[in-house]
Amino acid sequence: MSEETLERIYTINLGKVVLSSNNHRAKRAINMIREFAIKHMKSENVKIEEDVSHLVWERGIRHPPRKIRVKMSKDDDGNIIVSKYQEEKKVGEEKSKKDEKKEEKKVEEKSKEKKEEKKIVEEKPKSEEKIVEEKPQKEESKDEKKIEEKPKAKKEEKKVEKKAEEKPKKEEKKPSETKSEKKSKE
Repeated sequence: MSEETLERIYTINLGKVVLSSNNHRAKRAINMIREFAIKHMKSENVKIEEDVSHLVWERGIRHPPRKIRVKMSKDDDGNIIVSKYQEEKKVGEEKSKKDEKKEEKKVEEKSKEKKEEKKIVEEKPKSEEKIVEEKPQKEESKDEKKIEEKPKAKKEEKKVEKKAEEKPKKEEKKPSETKSEKKSKE
């Protein structure tokens, strides 16, 4: 009675790994994969391939994946081999919807770029005229800034003068006599 090799593809939920402590999560994930294989493939001999182990340990011991997709195959002797699932594409199969959308976006972007290039080519003479007109305005604005800066400088000078006047006034005031000086006078 020789059985054919039994192959199945499973998505294993590893969400409960988070319940274990930080430094045991990846180990627990490997054990959960092993338990899952024993339960669903009905055999005790489980071997986990290195690729699957790398997937689990990829982000370290504390952060294993929440779910993992694997291919389990059971041979005639009852050995289970857990390997990384790699989706096989058929030759006659059409492109996926995501690929089609990406291509459509690229085509739209190219058409937008072409339209923008045409607009730029048409607007070049107009833009040169605008530059010529804008130059005198910029010079005027500089003059205005200089005019605005001068009153600010005068205000600052006045503040400095006021502070200078206040200092001598403070010095003119007589300091109050201390208690020890009063006793010495008596």
